[in-house]
This record gives sequence, C-alpha cells and structure tokens, in this order.
Amino acid sequence: MSATGPQRAAKGLLARLAAIEDGDILRFAFFAMLLGTGSVLAIDYMALNADAPVPDPANIANPVLPAVDRPEIDPSDPAFRPHETITTPEAMLKAPLEMELGPDGVLALTGTIAPGAAERFAAEIERRGGYIETVALNSPGGSLDDALAIAEAIRAEGYGTSVPAGALCASSCPLILAAGGTRSVDIGASVGVHQIYAASATEVAEIGPAQAMSDAQTLTARITRHLAATGADPALWVHAMETPPDRLYYFTREELERYRLTEAAVVN
Repeated sequence: MSATGPQRAAKGLLARLAAIEDGDILRFAFFAMLLGTGSVLAIDYMALNADAPVPDPANIANPVLPAVDRPEIDPSDPAFRPHETITTPEAMLKAPLEMELGPDGVLALTGTIAPGAAERFAAEIERRGGYIETVALNSPGGSLDDALAIAEAIRAEGYGTSVPAGALCASSCPLILAAGGTRSVDIGASVGVHQIYAASATEVAEIGPAQAMSDAQTLTARITRHLAATGADPALWVHAMETPPDRLYYFTREELERYRLTEAAVVN
C-alpha cells in the first residue's frame, strides 16, 4: 500500500529529526530556555511595577554598584559576597568611561559605559587602533547597546581583552571581555553579572506590556547570540538573570575557565 501525502510528510519530518545531532538539540533547548526566562522576567517585573514605567535595559547610564543587604541572598555565599580584591575607588568606577593607551599596546577602559561610549571607542580606534593589542577592562557596566558595540569592534579588530588585578568587570562588561581574541582575568580581579536594568529616570521609557515582553526576549537573544559567537558559553548569563540588580554574582576561577571567559590564571 502506498503512503498517503500526510504519511509521507510525517516520515520525512521524523527522518529530519533523527538526523539532528544531540548537541544541536541541547543547544536549541538551552536557547529556548533563555528566551522563556526572559519572558518570565518581563512578566514578573511588570507585575511588581504595574504603575511604573518600564525601564529600557539596553541603555543604562548610571549602574549602581551592588549592595550587601539583600536578605533573600545568603551573605555567606562567596558567589554574592563583595570581593575584597576590588581596589579601584568607587568614584572612578561610577565616572564616565575613560580610555587611556598605555605601554605594550594596552588600552585601559575605566568607568561606567554610558550611552555614547561606543562612538568614543570607535573614534579611539580610528586614531590609535594600530597601536592597540589588548583592551583592559575596569568597569561596573552600563549601556548594553554600547557594550555590545564595543565588543563587536574588539572582535573585528582582533584585540585581546583582560581584567587586571584590583579591577572589576561587571554587569554588561563581561560581554566585552568575551569578545577578546585572547581573554585573561588576573587572579586578583573580579568578574560578575546581574540582571540588566535602568537606574536613571532619564532612561525610563513608557511602553506597553506586550512590547516589554518582546524587548526582554529580543535582549536575551542578542546576548545569547553574542556570547555564542565569541566562543564563550551562553550558560554564564543564567547567573545574570537570576541575580537581583543591586547584587553581583561573582564568578569563581573555575567558572571563568568553564564558561571560557578566561584561558588560564594570570598572576602579575
């Protein structure tokens, strides 16, 4: 008996599914989980802030350094405890991003990634890009759009990235770290993530619930796609999505290597 059209279609679908590698299925499932989590975060945020405008998480102008008094997080857990290794003054971290080219082609980026930082970084490359070998990061994060644009420029130029001793690379900053052709994190540096959010009223945009959910999923997809393109493990961003915005999840040395944010321990 010959197969009907629907039967042939079903057999063809089963054959295609069988040809998919297990790793591809797992990756697809993981990305789907990330997008779903982004939607849930958007719904939870809107439920808690029904009468407040929805922040635009892609343009943070003044990120707040993590507090230490969240009762729902165990302060004894080293993943959330502020690291004593951070020696950069808080005022320097909160100031707009400074760029300084030092010896051995190291371009130091210090401070908050405010909107417009990517344009300034592009201008710096235009002026002195031939001398740059490595971009050293010391930032609490900031505008996601600008961080991703800086990361793309670093990838295009083939620069390395590093986080030196005493420095902090947090929030959107690790997305830049991941863009380096070579990546190193000093044993005395701190790298952390938390939920992306807008802390300044000037960045808050009033949008509807449907658009907020769409934006949350798009944002998660952008971050996932970026991390996958750099060779870093997108699973690292799960820690960001589950950590409140006034805390930081600090990666251990083992996690930095497992998520491919660094290649090996570096000691100055």
